Amino acid sequence: MRIVIAPDKFKGTLSSFEFCDIFKNTLQNFVHRDNIKLLPLADGGDGTIDIAQYYLGGNLITKQVKSAYFNEIEASYLYSETTKTAFIEMAEASGMKALIGDVLNVKKASTFGTGELIIDALEKGAETIIIGLGGSATNDCGIGMATALGYEFYDVKGNPVHPIGENLNEIKKVSSKNVHPKLQHTTFKIACDVTNPLYGSNGASHVYAKQKGASESDIILLENGMIHFSKVLDHNFNTQTQKIVGGGAAGGMGVGCHIFLKGELISGINLIKELANFNEVIQDADWIITGEGKLDEQTKNGKTIQGILQARNLLTKVAVFCGEISLTSEELKHFKIDYAKDIINIATDVNDAFDRTKFYLKELAEKFVEDQL
Repeated sequence: MRIVIAPDKFKGTLSSFEFCDIFKNTLQNFVHRDNIKLLPLADGGDGTIDIAQYYLGGNLITKQVKSAYFNEIEASYLYSETTKTAFIEMAEASGMKALIGDVLNVKKASTFGTGELIIDALEKGAETIIIGLGGSATNDCGIGMATALGYEFYDVKGNPVHPIGENLNEIKKVSSKNVHPKLQHTTFKIACDVTNPLYGSNGASHVYAKQKGASESDIILLENGMIHFSKVLDHNFNTQTQKIVGGGAAGGMGVGCHIFLKGELISGINLIKELANFNEVIQDADWIITGEGKLDEQTKNGKTIQGILQARNLLTKVAVFCGEISLTSEELKHFKIDYAKDIINIATDVNDAFDRTKFYLKELAEKFVEDQL
């Protein structure tokens, strides 16, 4: 029997590497260790940098940059001198994890620091830059990043616009005459974990801004800014921003990367699967064991488990282990998931589930062995 262990992280409680270790240690008493393959995955969000290094090698480069609120912080990115490839996780500079102790206020947030990391990679000689979207604290449509790279944004009076989300509605003109000269010679691949459009009921502001500190009035302000700025971009760059699949990712960074970097938006999970040679490794597997923090409606929008289900051989069974599963048994059947368990159903409460994730996952691994092997 061949088993592939290919999970995403449980955000805030368990890394994909820890998930792999728990199942490997449980299974190797029943399956020869040579028949257990570990393929830790990520969907392009925060934490993807560690997965990229697992497959690509390279070194972490640390640089002092601006956080989403323009405070000085240290952020890291991956750079391989051999392949001239950089992997930048925008959450490092512009993410929620860089704001410990700060009061969340997304309308004041900027992606400027991500732009600073891109400049550093360009000046080190990067010819390909992969940017992982997700985990952002921002809703600025990438104007912070673009400003760091030399783009200039002006209001109706010709005054420069400070690059934060609440100012999108003030932008009348975009100038690219002073952009970094190496941008046009660099290939950008954008790892995007969702398919949300820029604005609308399923867009950046309505779906994600609240968790970044936005009030209901802030969401309306940000949404109006996105709609206005979309028109400015369409006029200046002869494009149709609202038709960009994934344009609303990371507070509109999907659109920002597509337009300002001429980047190709790629499903984050597909990009990581490519690095892992995933499709080839899983072809003769009997089981794929996977999981992530929550299995819900968002799974349909490009999350890790969906990427696995699309790639697997239909003769290969899939077992899913999550912190919480909110899909019905009929929905699980529709996804062709063969075995599914979650921690919340065996923990005493949510806090217990978070505090003892590893303990309960090991218990579920042992139950899987008992039920299926």
